[in-house]
Amino acid sequence: MLYQQIHLTLPAWTHDLVDPAATYTSDEEKVALAIDLSRRNVDANSGGPFGAVVFGPDHRVIALGVNRVMPHTCSLAHAENMAYMLAQQRLQTPRLNDVLAPVVLATSSQPCCQCYGATIWAGIDRLLIGARAEDVMELTEFDEGPLPADWIGELNKRGIEVVRDLRRDDARAVLRRYGESGGDRY
Repeated sequence: MLYQQIHLTLPAWTHDLVDPAATYTSDEEKVALAIDLSRRNVDANSGGPFGAVVFGPDHRVIALGVNRVMPHTCSLAHAENMAYMLAQQRLQTPRLNDVLAPVVLATSSQPCCQCYGATIWAGIDRLLIGARAEDVMELTEFDEGPLPADWIGELNKRGIEVVRDLRRDDARAVLRRYGESGGDRY
C-alpha cells in the first residue's frame, strides 16, 4: 500500500505570533513581517531563511508561511506555498481573489521558479518582495531556478502588480547570516 496522506505544518512558534486583529497598512510593514518570519525560522532552526504572508483587503493577515522543506522532506514546502495553501484552506478556494480582493503576498525574497508559478494560480493581486533572487543566490547555496526574462511583465499581464526591494537590506541580512552558518540548500 502506498502512503496516501500529506501533512505539512508550520512550527509551533508561529501559532501566536500574529494578532489576527492587527493591520499592516504599508507595504513596508507587510514585508517587514515576512522578513521577521524568515529571521525567526533561521533562529529556531525550523527551516530555511524565507517567510511569506498573505494579506486581505483589510490589511489583515489571512495566512503566513515559512520554509519547511527540510523538516518535512518536501520540496514544495516553500514559504510562499505554505502561505498559499493555508490561505486557500482558510478561505475554502484555490483562487484567493475569487472570494476577496485585493489579495497581497509579502515575501522576504523574490519567489523562485516554483513559487512564481504558484503565485499566478493562487489568485494574488499584488506581490511585495524584499530580497531579489540574485541576493538569494549570492548569499546562500540556493538555486532559484529559471524565470521568464520579463517575469515581472508576465505577472503584470496577469493583473499582478510587483513591488521589489522593500526592506531589501534587512532581507539580505537574514540570507547572509543563514549562508554564513552553512544552512541547507532547500
